[in-house]
This record gives sequence, C-alpha cells and structure tokens, in this order.
Amino acid sequence: MNDKTYPASFAELSHEELVRNVLDGIRRTIAHYGIWFREVEHQLGGEKAREVEAEAGDLAWDIILKRLAEVLGFEIDHGVPRTLWEKSDEQLQTLLKAVAVNWLVNDGVWFQAVEKRHGMDCAKRCNDTAWARLSPYEATRIKKLLGLPDRPGLAGLKTALQFRLYAKINEQSFEDVDERSFIFRMNDCRVQSARKRRGLDDYPCKSGGLVEYTTFAATIDPRITTECLGCPPDEHPPEWFCAWKFTQEEGL
Repeated sequence: MNDKTYPASFAELSHEELVRNVLDGIRRTIAHYGIWFREVEHQLGGEKAREVEAEAGDLAWDIILKRLAEVLGFEIDHGVPRTLWEKSDEQLQTLLKAVAVNWLVNDGVWFQAVEKRHGMDCAKRCNDTAWARLSPYEATRIKKLLGLPDRPGLAGLKTALQFRLYAKINEQSFEDVDERSFIFRMNDCRVQSARKRRGLDDYPCKSGGLVEYTTFAATIDPRITTECLGCPPDEHPPEWFCAWKFTQEEGL
C-alpha cells in the first residue's frame, strides 16, 4: 500500500515544488501551442495554419508578455521587454546565437529520444515530417520579419536563407550560376562537424534536406525549384557538407 501523502492543491506545494510547477506550466503552454498548430494544419492545411498562427501568435505573445511583466516586474516597450532594447548589438548577437543553438539542441534531443525508443528509421521519418512543417513556417516568419513581397524571386530566397536560425550557427556560401539560378552550400554544419570530431560518419540527412530546402524555397517563392547537388550519405568534398541549386522557372 502506498502511504505517501500528496498535496491537495497548489496552495500546499513547497517552495521547490512551486518553482518546478511554474516552469512546467510554461512547458505545457509551449506544447499546447504546438498541438494547436498541428491540429489546425491537419484540419485546414499548412498554408491556412500558418495564416491562423500569424494572428494567434501575435495576440498570444502580446498577452503572455504583458502578464509576465506584471507579475515579474519588468517593463514592456513596444511589445518587447525593455531589457532587450537596452542590450548592445553585440549582446543581442550573442543572445541570438544562444537562441539558435538552443533550437538545434531541441531538435537533437527529440531525434535522440525517438531513436533510443523506436530506432533510427522511425526517428528519421519523424525528423523529415517535422522539417516539412518547420521549414515553410520559418520561411513565412522570415518573409514577415523582412517585409519580403509575396514573390521575391531568387534575390528574396538568397536573403531569406541568411536569416534562418541555421545561418547563425553554421557557415554557408552562395554561388551565382546565371540569372535564373544559384547554388547554396553548407560549408560547415554544426551537427556534421560534431560527428566528424567524434570519429563518426556523416549523418545521412538527405531525405530531410530534400523536404527542408524544397519547402523553404517554395514558400519564399512558388516559382523556385530545388535540386540537391549533394548531401550525406552522398560523397562530398571537404569544403562543404551539402549543396543545393535553386532555379526560378521561366514564364511564371
């Protein structure tokens, strides 16, 4: 028989338990946000889900920040915690890199947790599907942040690729082929370089990359097509890990 006594309400929690419940409440909110997005996508499709999220996200973010500001005692200035406005550009660059690394860590721990329980094939299927949703979402957010037009062409895509979270933690380059196409190369990939330092083979990311780059480019401009020039498990030179050619179709 279990004789442990459990608290009857939040009012009976210890200080440590209260702290952990606060953080878990934030975690549940993040999970619920993602669940809502996924279900709206399931019911209405990806494009409409991103349209709904643009409205719901702005409203939720504003309400959440204001409420936390009231409780924690920080000021909001133009929809942003004032402390961020007071940071130097160098500090904000450092913070942005930390955000990007945390995003990548989040991706990695999900992959590893699935792989440990259900194997590599299952983890890769989940990973590829996740990229099919994240990549167009990130493209949509970047278009809004930069104020890109609906169909910004290759110039818009080239700009957008430099504002992905990956761009803050990886090294990438561009090569113009002609007026209708350019090549994008990932010269240093944080994930692959880490594997290389540990003496491991490249992670075979081509299936995910095909989804990722194709949907990103098409969301920036549906006239743009994507061709993989090389991505693990493909052989590649030491100067890059993957390379992609983007072409804007004529007459569209």
